[in-house]
Amino acid sequence: MKTNVLYIEDNEKIGSLVKEELEQRGFSVQWLLSGEGAEREVNQHEVVILDIMLPGLDGFTVGKRLKKAAPDIPILLLSARTSINDKVDGLQFADDYLTKPFHTDELVARLEVLIRRRGGTYSERISLGDHIEVDPEVQMVYDKRTGEEIILTGKQHQILMYFLRHPNQVLPKEQIYEAIWQESYITGDKTIMVHIHRLRQKLERHPDSPEIIETLKGIGYRVKL
Repeated sequence: MKTNVLYIEDNEKIGSLVKEELEQRGFSVQWLLSGEGAEREVNQHEVVILDIMLPGLDGFTVGKRLKKAAPDIPILLLSARTSINDKVDGLQFADDYLTKPFHTDELVARLEVLIRRRGGTYSERISLGDHIEVDPEVQMVYDKRTGEEIILTGKQHQILMYFLRHPNQVLPKEQIYEAIWQESYITGDKTIMVHIHRLRQKLERHPDSPEIIETLKGIGYRVKL
């Protein structure tokens, strides 16, 4: 059974691409160009994707009205704004906040988390090595020794989550690059190598002797669970 998504986005190019991507992944998407009429539609859906910058009523106003009309329907807020104040304001009513530009894989992962939460199911934390813990519900990474969150960049986060969606599999650098950057890999490109190096600096106890992200020389990388 398909998950019904109410998607409110006024940018027709972005809206069309996101709608197509979500439908290819099995979602049923109702796309609105503004918040007008959204309150009448919201209860027919399992989750809402809401852009902040809308014509007429802005996303903050629309989101508050939707949450009042359907308090149990989770809202994922989209915005090109990156200020902490905007995020704090948005999370007063929204259930999650995703900054543009974003990768479809991350959007889908966050939608799935919101849908699982609504259904009352929660994933257990994932341990990497004996000191790293990933909470898939909130998409956060922790150092178990200190209890502190490990802050990853957007691409580092996407790469780690891609590994976790393909546990114990050897992933060629070409496959990782094309999945994350959504463009063809060019032979000799060192982008993945650089990002993996920096990710290891944050996750590994001994980055020069990695235990979490393994390198299989001439083949690719693997994360064992």
